[in-house]
Formats: sequence, structure tokens, C-alpha cells
Amino acid sequence: YQRRVHGGFTLASSMKEAAKRRATQQAKAAPEREYEGQLPFTLKELRDAIPAELFQRSLFWSSAYLLLDVVIACAFFYAATYIDTLSSTLLRYILWPTYWYFQGLVMTGMWVIAHECGHQAFSDYRAVNDAVGWVFHSFLLVPYHSWRISHGMHHKHNAQMEMDQVFVPPVESKVSRKPLLWGNPIKNAAGISVMLIAGWLAYLISNTSGQDYGKRTNHFEPKSPIFQLPGVDENERRLKKLWYRSVNFLVLVSDFGLVITLAALAYCAYQWSFLHVVKYYLVPYMIVNAWLVIITFLQHTDITVPHFRGAEWNFMKGALATVDRDYGTFFNVALHHINDSHVVHHLFSTMPHYNAVKATPYLKKALGQYYLFDDTSITKSVYKSWADCHFVDDDGLVIFYRSTHA
Repeated sequence: YQRRVHGGFTLASSMKEAAKRRATQQAKAAPEREYEGQLPFTLKELRDAIPAELFQRSLFWSSAYLLLDVVIACAFFYAATYIDTLSSTLLRYILWPTYWYFQGLVMTGMWVIAHECGHQAFSDYRAVNDAVGWVFHSFLLVPYHSWRISHGMHHKHNAQMEMDQVFVPPVESKVSRKPLLWGNPIKNAAGISVMLIAGWLAYLISNTSGQDYGKRTNHFEPKSPIFQLPGVDENERRLKKLWYRSVNFLVLVSDFGLVITLAALAYCAYQWSFLHVVKYYLVPYMIVNAWLVIITFLQHTDITVPHFRGAEWNFMKGALATVDRDYGTFFNVALHHINDSHVVHHLFSTMPHYNAVKATPYLKKALGQYYLFDDTSITKSVYKSWADCHFVDDDGLVIFYRSTHA
């Protein structure tokens, strides 16, 4: 760290200067928004600021968007069957990654719409929503109901240190300040790579970035602590007072969906080859997982995003503790605007994506300085959040991310 670099600065000193600039940015941003006490508007006022028709769900339009994704994914798959017939090795090496990237992006769009099913934003019919969500999330190896339940708890408790279910910040006392872990660009890049490759699966399998319950926690076992939280089972039964609405049964139904998909993949590997499964499905699937981490990480990880403890938290404060991010028109459309209409989604999660993007300008006007937005490029935003957001204070009721080098 003490070696001289361009311009006569040391790497260590340049990192310190960058940290000071980021700390100044945070100090400037935080006072503009007063989070202690009551916010200067109510949830009803925010809802009234949005045209009533934007809260309506359309089975037709939701199905149309999903069908379009399916048609595009099938077209990509069909086109990919010709790649290995090409005589040019170079062309094959170019076309396979191209297929993986764009197929993964389209499949992420399918994931987003299945996610809307979990919020009952797909249509007015719960049975339709759950059936569509179960089919498409199972196809993408997501335990639909299990994730729907934990994700619902996340929405109810977003940014609440004691109850949020994902991207729960570590506290300073449990984080090492060794420069070996943060501050080195190479280490940062390696950490980001691991997060993109394994982050989503680690969350499903071991609740990584979620609450620490002190025992085995995952999305596959009915007795997992996630599903034992107060009110979870009662809420599911209230939705439809039948035995098959119990959490235990719904988790098993989710697992069964995964078994069907894995069996289908095993059959394809037997019928053709495992390499075929890797090329046509598994690599795009990993692209989907990387996109999910990018999207959710950037929505909830930023130096301007507050977290709360105790009585300072309430639903509306938590819902506003997320960032809308503009990825550019192409990605915004492909991802069904999950990235640039996330604030309104957290406030009114049953609003479909094609209306959420229309509602966002109205909400932005009503929120004023409390609306968090960033149009920094995806790559730069991921690196910045990773480098700057390491922990929060051990105490305090309204807290923000800090870094080990600030």
C-alpha cells in the first residue's frame, strides 16, 4: 500500500481521500432527510398522489408481458441449437456467450413477473397468481411459496434491523477492519465476483445476508426459523382458511416444484448430455442469479439508505429506504422496471410493474427529497456500494452504512 503510484500519491492515501469524499457525500445527503420522528407525509397522502387507475391489476397485460418473455426465450433457445453446426470455431465462441447473456436477461424478466405473482400483482385472482408464480419460479429453481413468505416479511420489515430478512447490515463490532478484507481494488473485485456467482444460492441455502437465528436456516425446510416467525403461519391460513394454506404444506409444495425441474434437467442430461444442459440452461440460470444479486444489492445497499431500530422504524420509513436506479432504457424494459420503480413497489407492492413505472413520477413529486434515486452506471454502482457499505453502528435508532476505511 505504500508504493508510489501515478501523480505522486500512494494507493493508501488515494483510498483515504476517496473515503473522505464519500463520507462528505453521506454527510451532505443525510441532513436533507429527517428520519427521526414522523415523516412529513402519510401513506394515504402518497397513495392519493397517484392516479387510482394505476393500482388496477390486469390479467391480460400481465400475461402479455410474460408471454412475450417466453416467446423471446424460446426463440433464443431455438437459435442456439444452430450454434454448434457452424464451422467457424471463433464464431461459436462468440455466439455462445451472446446467447448466455441475453437468454439470462430474458429469464430474469420472467423471474421478475413471477415475483409479482408472489405479491399478488399479476392479477386479481390469487389462485392464478400462485399457479403462474409456482410454475415459473420452479422453472428457475426458486422455491416459490418459501421465497414468497420470506420476501413478504422483508417487505413488511424493510430496513428494520431486528426483523428484515435480507441485506441486513452487519454491525461494526462484528466486522474486521483489516485492510486485507476491504480497500484493495483487487480484493473488492474478487468479493463482488463471489457475491454475483454464489450470493443468490447462498441466500436460499443458508440465509446469507439475512437474520442470524443461531441455527440452520434455509428456504427448503418447513421448520426453518424463517417460517417460525410470529404471525407467519396465521397470516397464510387467514388468506384462505383451508389446511393446505399452512406454511409447512406450502414449503413442501415449493420443494416439489424444484424436484420436478431438477428431474427434467436430469432427463435432458441423460437424453442428450450434461454439457447440453449446461450450455442451454445452467449458464443462463447463473446469469439470472447474478442479475438478482445486482438488482437487490443496489436497491438496498447505499450510503444514503437509512436503517432503523426500535420505535424509530415504521412501515413507511422502511419502504422509503430503497433506491431507484436507472440502468438505461434497454435494461429497464428487459427487467420490467424492477430497478427504477422499486420505491413505489415497496410502498404498494400489489401494483403491477407496467403501472409502477407510470406511478413513479407522481410518487417522486410527492416525496421530494425523500425519494432516493441514482443513475450511476451498474458497474460503478456495484463497486461503490461494495467499497463503501461495510457495516452500521452497534447502537443508534437511525443509522447509515459506514466503511472500514472512512
